[in-house]
Amino acid sequence: MLAGKKILLGVTGGIAAYQMADFIGLLRSQLVDVRVIMTEAATRFITPLTLETISRHKVTVGMFIDADSSRVEHISLARFSDIAIVAPATANFIGKIASGIADDMLTTTITACTQPVVICPAMNEGMWRNPVVQDNVAKLKRFGYEFVEPEHGEMACGGEGWGGPASR
Repeated sequence: MLAGKKILLGVTGGIAAYQMADFIGLLRSQLVDVRVIMTEAATRFITPLTLETISRHKVTVGMFIDADSSRVEHISLARFSDIAIVAPATANFIGKIASGIADDMLTTTITACTQPVVICPAMNEGMWRNPVVQDNVAKLKRFGYEFVEPEHGEMACGGEGWGGPASR
């Protein structure tokens, strides 16, 4: 079913970023071609080298680091895939996209995507329930972005609540 598909995976700086290694491995086992863009903050939770090794492609982090001058990288990445997934998606990322802010490789690329974009939020329950975050989610849904709602479970900060990644 997924064999031969191309997925662009955006990884933001939440603790759930470490789970993306397993997610990429699962996609690769289904013969999916996965390209990864990480925010600078995401590299504090899991290294680009780990995701490069599993995806078998160079991971893009910065806007101008190792850029191939013969192509516009964010446009090439936006055109690459059948679907774009952002997981984990932080409140910061959701707010930037909802406000039209494209100031790093991930937000610039997602803004240029014309294919479906699926956002998988993962954050503390207080952040997830914040009315501004919920308003940003509702706004993006109106624009056609798809969401995989977070699950209830153990939070990285202790206790339980809504906001954990749905990929547990």
